Amino acid sequence: MSDDTEWRRSPGPGPLLLGVRHHGPGSARAVRAALDDARPRAVLIEGPPEADTLIPLAADPEMRPPVALLAHAVDEPGRSAFWPLADFSPEWVAIRWALEHRVPARFIDLPATHTLAWGSEEGTAAATPEADGEADAGRQLRVDPLAALAEAAGYDDPERWWEDVVEHRGGAGERDAFAPFAAVAEAMGALRDTYGTGGRDRDPVREAYMRLQLRSSQREFGEQVAVVCGAWHVPALRVRSTVAADRDLLKGLPKVRTDMTWVPWTHRRLARSSGYGAGIDSPGWYGHLFRVPDRPVERWLTKVAGLLREEDRIVSSAHVIEAVRLAETLAVMRGRPLPGLGETTDAVRAVLCEGSDVPLALVHDRLVVGDVLGEVPEAAPAVPLQRDLGREQRRLRLRPEALERELELDLRKETDAGRSRLLHRLRLLGVGWGEPVRSRGSTGTFRETWRLRWEPELSVRVAEAGVWGTTVEGAATARAEGDAVHASALAEVTGLAEHCLLAGLPDALPVVMRVLADRAALDTDVGRLAQALPALVRSLRYGDVRGTGTGALAEVAAGLAERVFVGLPPACAALGPDAAEEMRGHVDAVHTAIGLLAETADGTETRPGAEGRTAVVVGGGRRDLRLRWRGVLRTLSGRETVPGVLRGRAVRILLDEGELAAAEAARLMGLVLSPGTPPADAAAWIEGFVGGSGGGGMLLVHDERLLGLVDAWLTGVPVEAFTDVLPLLRRTFSVYEPGVRRTIGELVRRGPGERLHGGAGQAGGTPGFGAEADTERADAVLPVLRLLLGLDAPDAEEPANDLVGAGR
Repeated sequence: MSDDTEWRRSPGPGPLLLGVRHHGPGSARAVRAALDDARPRAVLIEGPPEADTLIPLAADPEMRPPVALLAHAVDEPGRSAFWPLADFSPEWVAIRWALEHRVPARFIDLPATHTLAWGSEEGTAAATPEADGEADAGRQLRVDPLAALAEAAGYDDPERWWEDVVEHRGGAGERDAFAPFAAVAEAMGALRDTYGTGGRDRDPVREAYMRLQLRSSQREFGEQVAVVCGAWHVPALRVRSTVAADRDLLKGLPKVRTDMTWVPWTHRRLARSSGYGAGIDSPGWYGHLFRVPDRPVERWLTKVAGLLREEDRIVSSAHVIEAVRLAETLAVMRGRPLPGLGETTDAVRAVLCEGSDVPLALVHDRLVVGDVLGEVPEAAPAVPLQRDLGREQRRLRLRPEALERELELDLRKETDAGRSRLLHRLRLLGVGWGEPVRSRGSTGTFRETWRLRWEPELSVRVAEAGVWGTTVEGAATARAEGDAVHASALAEVTGLAEHCLLAGLPDALPVVMRVLADRAALDTDVGRLAQALPALVRSLRYGDVRGTGTGALAEVAAGLAERVFVGLPPACAALGPDAAEEMRGHVDAVHTAIGLLAETADGTETRPGAEGRTAVVVGGGRRDLRLRWRGVLRTLSGRETVPGVLRGRAVRILLDEGELAAAEAARLMGLVLSPGTPPADAAAWIEGFVGGSGGGGMLLVHDERLLGLVDAWLTGVPVEAFTDVLPLLRRTFSVYEPGVRRTIGELVRRGPGERLHGGAGQAGGTPGFGAEADTERADAVLPVLRLLLGLDAPDAEEPANDLVGAGR
């Protein structure tokens, strides 16, 4: 309606002030009912005015809440702010009403250009402004106004009070659509008179700007204007204040250039537990209340039953009926107009979950909070990088989802390889959409497992990464080159080389390789060189799997290996216990890397190249690399200045490689465990030789000469030295499997004579095993074995040996 007579069907002359609770379905229904009755000529909404041009996109069929307005500083995209909206948010309902009725809709809150600059002056990082309705006002006052009103009404829970007074009202079915807003405004006025503004200056400035915008709209549209804002602000908008006074409050506010757009949001990020200032406890429940006009409890409990059935829990229709009855009974006993979330939750726990909180936690996570992810139309403004990311997501059929999920990739398939490259490129850009995790299946290099989850904040990370380029590949390439140039450690550059191969960025590799070669040539720390080599060798394998050229990488890796060979023996001399243990880890990593590098070389050898660098040419490089490394290990094993843990580890590696005979290993162990060696040094040698998870326990089980040497040494350790070596020995043997420890203990108990010649009943056998097969016990398992193998029913008289003899 456009004439004053019809407009005065509202509470009175002047603008219609609709104070709401942000993200409240009852408020949203009440707003729609009030707007339907009042028919204003313009709708003013709390929000940043820069988003006025984005309002028409709310009518796009591809726009599906929850969504959020995103504002970020043009020159500093990381400084950003969000204004989230769900379909049950009163502001969203007001926007949609205005678009459906072709009524102008405008935002009237303080512009984002000031909000972001204000945060910059206060030294804050990227922020999400609190939608400052009742919950936010409570923090400013240090007294929650909802709690104060609930206490006055006899409630101990402010959420229950709001639900009963507003959320569970019928909205459009009420006789007076404006009554709840008048009551809430009066209550907020009393609270502001009592508590003031809490000494914070941001609210008065924002409210001054709102009053100026309201006056401007009244000059344009007359009194027929509706304002939808947080209920806390309604008394301030009714205050008689001069234009000059309001403008004085706005003088000198800092500014920053900003861009705005719509971005997808999630129910999980609307929850208070996410840290959102105006968050609610149950977005999924509130969305259900808003979308289901009739029988909300019955429909909710039906959804819960469906979820539990999907999890293979037995839930019948009788369960649902009984849960509805219990919820309604609890509401009557508690004096509530109809069952709320508390009553339905109690009913679900008692009836559908049989008193268990485990399935109830699933209901809370999936339904009460929810994992809904909104959608934004392609027409929404976006940085070029965001648009390219969207194209890649559609091309690779990799849709963002709010629910965490695992993605298994087979890199031999083109689509999966493309997905892997995209996820690695985004990680390089700081967009952590996916996180690599250990695969539960194959461990081959052609397999990858990712844990994916799209969070709204990733839109900010994409905007930040837009400074590097307009496409994901181009931006990742530029970021890798920039990071390589500014890297401060060799390990950072080797990590970048690995990332470039994983992400499929061949254009970035020349710059990264040049920086890597320069850093490796200047770095004299053997520990850092040894730490960098494994990453390079892994990169060679990744490049081979992904079909990426790795010639330059192989050249640098071979040169790095040569420097490790030369520098490792002197670097291992005179190390303390902690440094020696760290160096042992480097030795193990280099040993693995040399094996992989030799295999990757595929018949190449290394020779001096131009400018002192190492070139990789065809020849016998595989054998050469292994021989050089074994020579280094022999040097380490024989130097007295090298700590025992490193000497023992070198001997063990040579033994495993077949370069050292078992008799020679026993001789070296005997020398170390002789009485002239300090017990602590001998214990360290043993730790290096049989410690760790490299099968040292089985070595002692199968080579009783070595076990005898360890046993004899240990029993001869002086009492005063035993307590010093005990912690090291416990650490050495604690990593063995229980069965291995038990077998070693049995061998030690039997003594040297029995170990070599066998004891009674176990001649030449292994502890825990008989001397001969027990056919009677074997016959007992034949029926089960035949059943597992799918054979015919066994003959009761058929012995075990017949089954074996038949080739089955």
